[in-house]
Amino acid sequence: MVTKKVSLLMVLAFIALAVLSACQPAAVATEAPVVEDAPATITDTELNVLCTPQEEWCQGMKQEFEAKYGITVNYVRMSSGEALARIEAEKDAPTFDIWWGGPIDSFVSAKGKGLLEAYDSPNYGNIRDPQKMKDVDNQWVGVYVGSLGFATNTNWLAEHPDVKAPTSWDDLLKPEFTGQVMVAHPSTSGTSYTALSTILQIRGEEAGWEYITKYAAQMAQFTKSGAAPAKFVGQGEAAVAIVFSHDTVNEIENNQMPLVLSFPAEGTGFEIGGQAILKGAKNMQAAKLWFDWAISPEGQALGPKYHAYQAPTVNGVELSHPELLDVNLIDYDFIWSGENKTAIVDKFTNEIVNAENLKQ
Repeated sequence: MVTKKVSLLMVLAFIALAVLSACQPAAVATEAPVVEDAPATITDTELNVLCTPQEEWCQGMKQEFEAKYGITVNYVRMSSGEALARIEAEKDAPTFDIWWGGPIDSFVSAKGKGLLEAYDSPNYGNIRDPQKMKDVDNQWVGVYVGSLGFATNTNWLAEHPDVKAPTSWDDLLKPEFTGQVMVAHPSTSGTSYTALSTILQIRGEEAGWEYITKYAAQMAQFTKSGAAPAKFVGQGEAAVAIVFSHDTVNEIENNQMPLVLSFPAEGTGFEIGGQAILKGAKNMQAAKLWFDWAISPEGQALGPKYHAYQAPTVNGVELSHPELLDVNLIDYDFIWSGENKTAIVDKFTNEIVNAENLKQ
């Protein structure tokens, strides 16, 4: 598996246009696809959501759905690694009806373990790229897109004038960044797992693991949440964070953190955040309503309202910042990544860095 350059115009044109495009609020286009109406009779009174994106977005989606359908939403926010472990542990008596958000690598893994329910949504026609963004068996679908990047503290750079923000994966291994890099642990974070999978897909197994061993040795500390390193680096606890770029945008735009965003020139991985109805869901009607709404232009235009800058996966939501086509994305293999997730995370945890003492 090697990096694909910008010559893959059809794939990159969509992905890169979507990735990071929401530094300004999204809006529903005037000729948006029709959103499916609610059924004449809603019998479910509540919905239990396992939510993986940032807390503010989870809370916002809860409030919007409750206002639209009159169904009480109970949600728990977990990182994707925790969410997958929770779903697997509860497979015989599921607590949740639907899992919303988090890289689809985890959804591929969950499908392989028989944890998801197939659903033929009437809103699949909204999806921009069904081949890449929807499971062939209708067990998961993409709800947002985001690219992986580096967030560097500008105050730290000013104090180290001979050092520049990293623009390659190899830059992270430079002596000046020893003990100055932060990333989440892949056992709890889909962000961190995307970074590992990206490295392995670019470099191959042998060279990839050799790099990962050196990369792990550069870390100041591993965090539990994938977005947390941007916050900690913004506060000056380290120099560089490896995070999804929308998390960096959030810290800069809304928290006034002294950060600069950069990308590895040789290529970076990206996430398609997914959603799925869980096998054994008790509130199936409500789960299907959420599923349909979350892949409507109305549902996906809400992100920036709650400071969530992931880009939409559906048509009918206006995009901004087309100059971000300059981001060089690899031809990320989500199926390979999902099918190998358990083995890769176990190898990292057991042979390189365990998951103890993670920074909250």
